[in-house]
Amino acid sequence: MYSTTEHIFRALQAGAKGYLLKESAGAELVAAIRSVHGGRRYLSQKITETVVDDYIREHQRTGPLDKLSSRERQILQLVADGKSTADIARTLFLSPKTVDTYRSRLMQKLNIDSFAGLVKFAIVWGLTPP
Repeated sequence: MYSTTEHIFRALQAGAKGYLLKESAGAELVAAIRSVHGGRRYLSQKITETVVDDYIREHQRTGPLDKLSSRERQILQLVADGKSTADIARTLFLSPKTVDTYRSRLMQKLNIDSFAGLVKFAIVWGLTPP
């Protein structure tokens, strides 16, 4: 019914398999019913454009490094350079526990489950040479 992204998102989140606007013509209504009945989702063309545009806009500006604060990047850089927790703590005037917390948060934000994974990530994204 409504073409705002919020309305569309809420309807789909609530379990809707199809979404049409009020002005949808009879042929589109039939196509939507057939699609949903066939186990597929259906969004009217106008809605599809809105959803895709919002998705592109939101994901265009965010890479994995954009998720990190400047301090998290700093710690990731030092971890990738082979510095120990104690070394990082001394360099940045932090407690070792704080460094461990940052490292844990980094792993969570980046969906990485190991120390080696952090180092590999830093190499792949150019934070440190191989």
